[in-house]
Amino acid sequence: MTRFLAVYTMKPEDFEAFYNLSEAQQDAINAEGVTQWAAWEERNAAVILDRGGMVGKTTRVTRSGLADASNPLCGYLVVEADTADSAARLFLDHPHLTVFPGDGIDIMPFVT
Repeated sequence: MTRFLAVYTMKPEDFEAFYNLSEAQQDAINAEGVTQWAAWEERNAAVILDRGGMVGKTTRVTRSGLADASNPLCGYLVVEADTADSAARLFLDHPHLTVFPGDGIDIMPFVT
């Protein structure tokens, strides 16, 4: 079995739109999403190697030093599967896409 990194992505404008909703609307989405996320993790517990987590603001380190940066990454998870296709199929019904305003989940194998 191969290990795969699953990276949750969200467009900045979708993130902003979510936080422009009323607190009640955000709470309702979060309540539904967190419940479904936990159920998804429970269904797939046998192949989840690292539950990862959600990530915040980005700081980029370059040869020139440190700088604020922007990217679509908002979280990650590590799973184990026979193929990239089977790893990707685990996420077809993921609440990041079905409840929250996520725009994608990128699946990539670890090669080292």
